[in-house]
Amino acid sequence: MGNIVAIVGRPNVGKSTLFNRLTKSRRAIVNEQAGTTRDRQYGKSEWEGREFSVIDTGGWVINSNDIFEEQIKHHVKLAIDEADVIMFLVDIQNGITDYDLEVAQILRGSKKPVLLVSNKADTHEWQYNAAEFYKLGLGEPLVVSAINGLGTGDLLDNLLTHFHPDSADEMDDELPRFAVVGRPNAGKSSLINAFIGEERTIVTEIAGTTRDTIYTHFNKFGHDFYLVDTAGIRKKAKVNEDIEYYSVVRSIRAIENSDVCILMIDATRGLESQDLNIFSLIQKNRKGLVVCVNKWDLVENKQTNDIKNIEKSIRERLAPFVDFPIIFTSATTKQRILKVIETASEVFENKFRKIATAKLNEYLLPVIENYPPPAIKGKYIKIKYITQLPNTQIPTFVFFANLPQYVKEPYRRFLENKIRAKYDFTGTPMHIFIRQK
Repeated sequence: MGNIVAIVGRPNVGKSTLFNRLTKSRRAIVNEQAGTTRDRQYGKSEWEGREFSVIDTGGWVINSNDIFEEQIKHHVKLAIDEADVIMFLVDIQNGITDYDLEVAQILRGSKKPVLLVSNKADTHEWQYNAAEFYKLGLGEPLVVSAINGLGTGDLLDNLLTHFHPDSADEMDDELPRFAVVGRPNAGKSSLINAFIGEERTIVTEIAGTTRDTIYTHFNKFGHDFYLVDTAGIRKKAKVNEDIEYYSVVRSIRAIENSDVCILMIDATRGLESQDLNIFSLIQKNRKGLVVCVNKWDLVENKQTNDIKNIEKSIRERLAPFVDFPIIFTSATTKQRILKVIETASEVFENKFRKIATAKLNEYLLPVIENYPPPAIKGKYIKIKYITQLPNTQIPTFVFFANLPQYVKEPYRRFLENKIRAKYDFTGTPMHIFIRQK
C-alpha cells in the first residue's frame, strides 16, 4: 500500500521544483514514454526503501474560470481528501501572505498530518526568516531549498514518520486485483454493480489498510478476484468543481493497488483528454489494461464497421501501446459483462507468462538475422542471445548485443511487436532491455 503525498501552496512558491526533486531519482530509472508530459503532476518517489507517490496539486488545473482564490482552496480540500500526508509550501523570501493564512486555516481543521515547508532558503542567511511561519499554527517550519536540495533529506526523514505502516492485508496475494477506472459517468458504478449483482451475500468486503481502498472479494461464475474500489470514487464531486482533476487524482489509488485496470470509455462521447490522463497513469504504473467501451446500447444507428472504426481510432490515440483488448459493453443491459471479467483474467495471466529461453532464441534469432538493427557509424550491431528475466512485475526481456547503446527505440519496438506477434501478452506492458554481452 503506497502512501500518497500532496504538495499544496500558492503559485510560485516552488511546488513543481520540489515535486521534480522528490520524483527525479525515480525518473532516471523509469523510462518515460513519449507523450506523457501531461502527467508530470504525478510521480513516484522512494526514500529509505519506502516507496510513495507525490501529487503536485498546482499543476493540474488549467484554463479554469474559477476565481484564483477559490481554486487554491479547492486544491487544498482535495489534497486533504485524497492524500495521506500534505506538504504545505511557503516562500521564505516573501514571508506570509493572505493566501498562506487562508490555506493554513483550512489545513488546521483537517485530521491529516501537515508538514510546513519553507522553501527558497537558497543561501544559509535565509533560514533565520523561517521563524515567522510559526504564526501559521502548523508547528515547526522545515527549511528547504528545492532548487539546490538543501534540507530535503531532513524533510524526507520527517515525512516517513507520518506514513501508514505497510501492513500486510488479510488478503490472498495470489488472487488478481482488478480496478475499474474512468472519468465520471462513464458507467463505472453500474459496471461494478452488474458484476456484483444483487446477491451481495457472495461479496465480502475487506477494507484496505488505507482508509479508503475497499477490496471486494468476488467469487462466482468460476472467477475469483478482488475488485479494487476507492471509496472516493463513489463520492459525487460538486458540479462546479474541477471534475477532470478530481477523477484523475481519485483514480491514482485504485490504479496503484491493482494488477489489471479496466478503463471505461463512454461510447457516446469517445476518448477525451481525461481518458488519456488515466491511461497514462495506468502505463506509468505498468498495469495490465482492458478497454471497455460502455453504453454501447445507446449508440444510434450502429453499422457493422462502426466497431472496427472505433477500435482503430482508440488504438491510434493510445499508441505506441496498441496490444490490448477492447470490449463493447452495456452495464445496464449487462451485455458482455462476463466477457470483461474473463478478459481481465486473461490479461492477468499474460503478465506472468514465461517463455523458455530456448524457444525465444529459436524464434527470435532468425527474425533478427533477417532484420538486424540498422548499422550506425559503420558499426554493425549483433544480437547473440535473448532471455526473459524471472520474477518481474511485467514481462521483461533482455537482448544481449555487442553495442547495446546503438539500439534505438524503433528497433526495440520492432522486437516487442515480434514477441507479441508470437506469444500472448495482450493487455500487459513489457520491458525490453539491450545489454552488453
